[in-house]
Amino acid sequence: MQRRYFISTLAAALTVLATAAPGMAAPAYNGIDVTGAAIGPDYQLFYADGKPASLRDFKGKYVMLFFGFTQCPDVCPTALSRAVEIKRLLGADGNKLQIVFATVDPERDTGPLLAEYMRAFDPTFVSVRGNLAQTAKAAADFKIFYRKVPSGSSYTMDHTAITYVFDADSKIRLAFKHDQSAQQCADDLRKLMAPARPTSFLKGLFQ
Repeated sequence: MQRRYFISTLAAALTVLATAAPGMAAPAYNGIDVTGAAIGPDYQLFYADGKPASLRDFKGKYVMLFFGFTQCPDVCPTALSRAVEIKRLLGADGNKLQIVFATVDPERDTGPLLAEYMRAFDPTFVSVRGNLAQTAKAAADFKIFYRKVPSGSSYTMDHTAITYVFDADSKIRLAFKHDQSAQQCADDLRKLMAPARPTSFLKGLFQ
């Protein structure tokens, strides 16, 4: 069981709050507004078929990025099941959403295993992986904590349970907490997808 994931989640939340751009007017979100935060902004990993992967591959879509591992007993299946429900709640706008799962356990999570794991939730979900060094760099760039924890004759993984959200221009915008409901996440995504109101432009016209 991953009993310590909430500690790293809190640490990540505090980090992103401290680095978020100040003075940015934005809608009130259920998640953490990390617009302008020094997180990422991209990774150099690989898809399950071995092809190079980048967040820029999904420009024009809203991306939800989650770090985890396939043998996770509860946190990862919960996050991915929530993502399935978020897509459903968004209706037609669900087609604008891309889910990306990055493994923190590349020693066991092979490309074929990751592809099968994604299909178990939604065939449109994609997974990315790297070697140990690439995984460590991606996790550090995205302020993700993870570590091996011995478990019997094998091991499990502790890791940060945060889902990052990127807008259609591949800019980081939100961090969904693990305890947010699918409805709360969908509400945040609707706000993010809504066209910006040209308030400053209209104000300039009438000054």
